Amino acid sequence: MGGLAPPQSLTLDDLKVLPSSCIGKWKGVPLALVVAVARVKPEARYVVFRCADNMAAAGAEPQFCYESLDLLEATHPQTILAFELNNVPLPVKHGAPVRLRAERLLGYKMAKYIKHIEVVAKLNEIAGGRGGYWKDQGYSWYGGI
Repeated sequence: MGGLAPPQSLTLDDLKVLPSSCIGKWKGVPLALVVAVARVKPEARYVVFRCADNMAAAGAEPQFCYESLDLLEATHPQTILAFELNNVPLPVKHGAPVRLRAERLLGYKMAKYIKHIEVVAKLNEIAGGRGGYWKDQGYSWYGGI
């Protein structure tokens, strides 16, 4: 067949000399359990995460990062509040003390440095009204993979 490369065979040693990466082991509580314990009101639709990271330029009025998920995504089994990475307490550089891991969403949805969580009926009255700092900057609210 024209244009096809011949089949390749790589040994384990061949693989080891190529650039590598790894996948971290996250540990945390399923957000669904937190929502269940909170006994949210029937009108609740979103979970909002308030974060400690100030996104404002130096000297400007503080603008803290925030993020949100709808209750369907928040209660998905793969959505956790992570407090460990690779069997040790979550380091600050990875979002300590607690960060959101929503594995079906893009990285900008995974809030770090969470200080406060609230469940709300609507998002339009929070900060820029779009459901998250990055959404206020023009990113998609859903952020799904």
